Amino acid sequence: MCGRYTVVSKLKIIEKEFQVDVSEVLDRFIANPNIAPGDDALVITDAAPDRVQLFQFGFTPHWAKKKMYVINARSEGDHNKENQSAYTGAKGIINKPMFRKAIRQQRCLVIADAFVEGSTKHRLSDPYLVYRGGKKRPFAMAGIWDEWIDKSTGEVTRSFAILTTAPTPLMQKIPHHRSPLVLTEETERQWIDQDASLDQITALLQPFDDTDFNAYPISTDIKSPKDKGIDLLKPTGDRLRKEYDYVFYQDLELQGMGETTARKRKQNEQLGLF
Repeated sequence: MCGRYTVVSKLKIIEKEFQVDVSEVLDRFIANPNIAPGDDALVITDAAPDRVQLFQFGFTPHWAKKKMYVINARSEGDHNKENQSAYTGAKGIINKPMFRKAIRQQRCLVIADAFVEGSTKHRLSDPYLVYRGGKKRPFAMAGIWDEWIDKSTGEVTRSFAILTTAPTPLMQKIPHHRSPLVLTEETERQWIDQDASLDQITALLQPFDDTDFNAYPISTDIKSPKDKGIDLLKPTGDRLRKEYDYVFYQDLELQGMGETTARKRKQNEQLGLF
């Protein structure tokens, strides 16, 4: 289950990579190495494909009586219970009451620089940071969104969930039984195309090619949703695939992402942690 991920790229990089307007989030976006359920995070929706918005991570359908914080939407629905990587059967998400409207009409790109997966058995007690090599970031994961109104207060919450598929080869090395759906540059625009047919959308619900991705173990401190320090992303062991010319954490430091104590405290104050 993809329940934690990272966004640390500067907005000007995101603006260039996705060719979108970032002005709406300029005063509200804070780099977040540990995006957890309930956090606001960057998305590009089918309803506004030319701009970046901040939605809450943790999906609540519009008909819910209270917030639900559903973080993942399973592409196969109730099918493929064994999570077989070679599964090619029905995409049951289209019939799930929770998601059947959103998968047809409310899709989004979830912007990320990396994501966190734990082993199937130990979960975030055995966490790995999964990233794309060669400084090819940020990237987009497939998401769905909805708008929920609190009837008692009138407060509007726009929220999203990340789609998952059967495990990719790298996920199997962790080992983890699921994988978020990472999109390519070509499929990103198709995913948020409101004119795309349901058949076109379900054809995208396959494990992604993770050839240029890698992963390394990180501290179990990532389990705390209140911990937002960049040191959470520091390797604590070897990478799962041999790689000699790129380390995600070092790349952040070279870009000036390393945090001083004063900067970390300021960020925590902005996040309401002090």
